[in-house]
Amino acid sequence: MTACDVAVVGAGPAGLSAAYAAARAGARTLVLERAEHPRYKTCGGGLIGTSLAALDGRIEVPADDQVRSVTFTHDGRRGFSRDHGAPLVLMVRRPEFDDRLRRAAADAGAEIRERVTVRAIEQDPDGVRIRLADGTEVTAGVVVGADGSSGITARHVGVEYDQVDLGLELELPVPSALQERWRGRLLLDWGPIPGSYAWVFPKGDVLTVGVIAERGQPEATRRYLRDFVDRLGLAGIDPIHDSGHLTRCRTDGSPLRRGRVLVAGDAAGLLEPWTREGISFALRSGALAGVAAASGDLDGYVTAVHEQLGPSMAAGRRLLGAFTRHPGVFHTVVATPPGWRMFARFCQGEASFQRTLTRTPVRAALALLGS
Repeated sequence: MTACDVAVVGAGPAGLSAAYAAARAGARTLVLERAEHPRYKTCGGGLIGTSLAALDGRIEVPADDQVRSVTFTHDGRRGFSRDHGAPLVLMVRRPEFDDRLRRAAADAGAEIRERVTVRAIEQDPDGVRIRLADGTEVTAGVVVGADGSSGITARHVGVEYDQVDLGLELELPVPSALQERWRGRLLLDWGPIPGSYAWVFPKGDVLTVGVIAERGQPEATRRYLRDFVDRLGLAGIDPIHDSGHLTRCRTDGSPLRRGRVLVAGDAAGLLEPWTREGISFALRSGALAGVAAASGDLDGYVTAVHEQLGPSMAAGRRLLGAFTRHPGVFHTVVATPPGWRMFARFCQGEASFQRTLTRTPVRAALALLGS
């Protein structure tokens, strides 16, 4: 049996942020990960300013591209592009990015065990007992669950979700001519399915192409991806990866803690509901969980998440509701100078959706749009 102060289940951005924070605070920290780094992860891989701020001083970001130009379309039509002097988004490949986070956590003092599967979690007044697939056990004072929305820790805590979306993604190797065409530029397409959108993210010799839409219409979502790829002239390229995943967004009253077990990142259903951006939420919630686990202030973690991340999620829900009903209006607004400035400031972490919604013109517009 292994004993530690803090056990972290899952070695993605949330779990490794928790491990880094807990180890730096002096806690004996153990990370349990079923895969082995570096490993592929379905993800757009765009780091906005909020993510970069959370990483400051921890790692050197392994960026494959710096996006300074964005092209917008509405179901392939009404296209326009906008440029920005400073980088808006840094593009990373998750195997390299997550492995960099792993090394930072290990350097901080966390022990990382890979190819380990957690089978059960039990709590008693003295701590938490984790049973592994090989029959061994780990005991911990506190457990941070960061093994995804379908993982064992989310089930243990009882996390509930009221928004579930299906994301489909292709990793396409592209020749040098296409690399140059897409270098420093991403594309966002507001899709034909209510609330959906598609993207092209440049990553050097690879393009990440994907779509996301509400779960329950898989064939329409697959058709949207096929049409999107055809429209871009990329249909003849065999993908390196062809994958799908579900993103789950928590209900307002969903628990973030059960006894000595906290959940962070995807396991807690923490993401921005409109864009479905989750990396910044994983980094921030993981760090908050690690600090709370090391100090023993578990209620403080719940309070911090509600105060620091809750307002962004509430604003995102309002924006998603309006966008679902009127995607054409959103497309028109982003084309205006104020709309583009708002988008750019959000990407750079200089403004948040909740702050934007406090502006009188924005509140009035959302009221007219029925949100």
